[in-house]
Amino acid sequence: MNCLVNVVGAIVLLVVLAPLMVLVALAVRLDSSGPAIFKQTRVGQFDRYFTLYKFRTMHVGTPDLPSEVVSKDDYRFTRLGKLLRRFSIDELPQLFNIIRGDMNFIGPRPALYNQYDLIAMRKKTGVNRLKPGVTGWAQVNGRENISLERKVELDKYYSENCSWWLDLMIIWLTIVRSLRGVNLYKEKSGQIETITEQPKNFPSSL
Repeated sequence: MNCLVNVVGAIVLLVVLAPLMVLVALAVRLDSSGPAIFKQTRVGQFDRYFTLYKFRTMHVGTPDLPSEVVSKDDYRFTRLGKLLRRFSIDELPQLFNIIRGDMNFIGPRPALYNQYDLIAMRKKTGVNRLKPGVTGWAQVNGRENISLERKVELDKYYSENCSWWLDLMIIWLTIVRSLRGVNLYKEKSGQIETITEQPKNFPSSL
């Protein structure tokens, strides 16, 4: 998706979802002490730092940890936090990141500033040239249940095969898997949902 489509789409969604986002922000403030919006330094396109926005799901003072090391029963979650993560509602403020030009709807999930191995691998494979996304090919192919190497491999595949068809497929799978709440946390290998083969009737150009 080009930049204009991303920005216009984010503005439209922001207008449509504004009432929900206001309610969520109020609920977060009432549920636990601290701000409704959580800000975190992430690594963007060409390894530039930017501030990522999310609804806060953990108590104030929680260190910056990669999602793959956070368990479902982590004591640092607020009462509302687990529900927000369950349906990925905590990601909605990233619409502002898209409007600001920090992110796209689809791309590699932005690395934390302290995920040095992931940052190095993305730079080596050229994945860092992509603008990070709210969701991506790695997100719908295991999310937190795959290794960093596999994530970079999937991100590289997207960078080499990106198209409108692939973007639409990622959006659809993101919606389905967000509703089902799969691969949110580290699970046993048998519970991982991935796409191991090209779906039937999917354009061969991908």
